Amino acid sequence: MQLFKQQTSIDFIGSRKIALVFSVLLLSAGIYSLSTQGLNYGIDFTGGTKVELAYQDDADISSIRNTMEANGYADAVVQLFGSSKEVLIRVPLSNDNSSAEVSTRIVELLRASGGGDFDTRAVEFVGPQFGQELFEKGILALVYALIGVMIYVAFRFEWKFSLGSVAALIHDVIITIGLFSLVSLEFTLPVLAALLAVIGYSLNDTIVVFDRIRENFRKLRDADTKETMNVSINQTLPRTILTSFTTLLVLIALYFYGGEALNGFAATLIIGVVIGTYSSIFVASPTVLALGAKAEDLMVEEIEKEGAEHPDMHLP
Repeated sequence: MQLFKQQTSIDFIGSRKIALVFSVLLLSAGIYSLSTQGLNYGIDFTGGTKVELAYQDDADISSIRNTMEANGYADAVVQLFGSSKEVLIRVPLSNDNSSAEVSTRIVELLRASGGGDFDTRAVEFVGPQFGQELFEKGILALVYALIGVMIYVAFRFEWKFSLGSVAALIHDVIITIGLFSLVSLEFTLPVLAALLAVIGYSLNDTIVVFDRIRENFRKLRDADTKETMNVSINQTLPRTILTSFTTLLVLIALYFYGGEALNGFAATLIIGVVIGTYSSIFVASPTVLALGAKAEDLMVEEIEKEGAEHPDMHLP
């Protein structure tokens, strides 16, 4: 903890215009990519077949992929799931692959190829209508989460802080989804779940900063709003850095050692933690400042009892 014994005095609020330009560039790139090429939806949303296989020995992924391609399943996604012996095969929905019997044909092909003994652990067929319904409910979950956050922060702090926190969360979600679109990463149900986790993580960081701002509004009576916000962000910076760093260590380990099936989930959280940490410093507080927040907005009026200023004055 030697690194944080001396409190920093970085002018975060003074750099808000530079941060604004950076955020606008990221948001613009993400929105442009989403509007032109969209997202690379997984079969959770588009429909298709998923087959989980458990091999007795280490699975030969290359051999399985070649077998799938040679038999008309060139679009199939083959990846390790959990360990080197567990394989997840996903076949997107198409005119030729629209039946739940696809899983049976896949298992028969792999057994005939002689690539090793395996057991069929799970089979799932997702129809196109169910996939569309799942996507719509996922988007509604994101919207309801944002509305819930707005109501919570409005009650706990004040409506300007509520708008600031929601602006930061929308900023984080759009940039994260935009990056998925830019690099064509597969957007699956675990990725959507990770986005909801990103909202919770980013909000936690923002609430910590807002709490300190509220405390300092009461302590630093002679400081203006900008100075109070700068002091508050610097005071919470050690906690923010340590929390983000330790979280990233776990997520990076999950990304590299959790198997290909968890790569999208881990990648979403890695992006979300980085962007969420950035937004809690450079987006949430500057937005509240731009809305004209001041100390009076959070001050609780103290009702003084009659005679409290003169305790010695009493009737004889």
